[in-house]
Amino acid sequence: MIIELSEFFNNPSLIEIGPLKIQYYAVTWLLSAVFIYLFLKSNQIMIELGLNHEKINDLVFLYGLFIGAMCGGRIGYMLFYGTEQLINNPISLFYIWQGGLSFHGGLAGVVISFMVFAKKNNLSFLRLMDGAALSMPIGLGLVRIGNFLNGELYGKETNGEWGFVFPTDPFGLLRHPSQLYESFGEGLVLFFLLFWINKVTKIRGVVCSSFLIFYGLIRFSIEFFRQPDSHIGYIFLDSLSMGQILCVPMIVIGFIMLFYSRKNA
Repeated sequence: MIIELSEFFNNPSLIEIGPLKIQYYAVTWLLSAVFIYLFLKSNQIMIELGLNHEKINDLVFLYGLFIGAMCGGRIGYMLFYGTEQLINNPISLFYIWQGGLSFHGGLAGVVISFMVFAKKNNLSFLRLMDGAALSMPIGLGLVRIGNFLNGELYGKETNGEWGFVFPTDPFGLLRHPSQLYESFGEGLVLFFLLFWINKVTKIRGVVCSSFLIFYGLIRFSIEFFRQPDSHIGYIFLDSLSMGQILCVPMIVIGFIMLFYSRKNA
């Protein structure tokens, strides 16, 4: 099945009032935070930690969304994908209207900000991250749908009978909808994997370490279908992208954490 997408899938805006544009991608970020907040309000780990709704609100929207995902994601993007631009113009770090957020940078930002939150509230950091890890696939799945609606981060060319033609593609090629693959893998599949792991073990740190391992493996695999960033291309063996390279330390750290958690159970 070949689907040629309309101009709607070209950085579409939900609302346009003069120069003000609220884009679907931004909406999926906000919806992610809202759904994660609703999920964590009734999450057993958060109840176990004694977090009330106000604390969870701060955790999700201030520490998670703003400080962690957005600030960390922007810094990570410029370090990993926009290094030359950052060196030539350090102020470009703040050009958020140009877009550009890195999941790996956002993850690092969330980890650091949640570490501060845990210390400030005298909580177990690993247990807090277990609860956060359970909710993260919700945001990952929704944000990838936002990528799809924006016609960005699309897949490689396919010669098969399945593919999409994105209006944002200057070559007009039939491509894999890798954003939807990622939404399914990093969202739905990862959510149920972590949900099952949380059911079968209550060892502190196992869920968050499993998140690092399985997200890394899923992302690494799906990246083979995704078109690498045009200004970077492949950076190792002419077949591995920056996203895949960044997944390797995630997986390694996940296994180290898993070993540490089980050893100290």
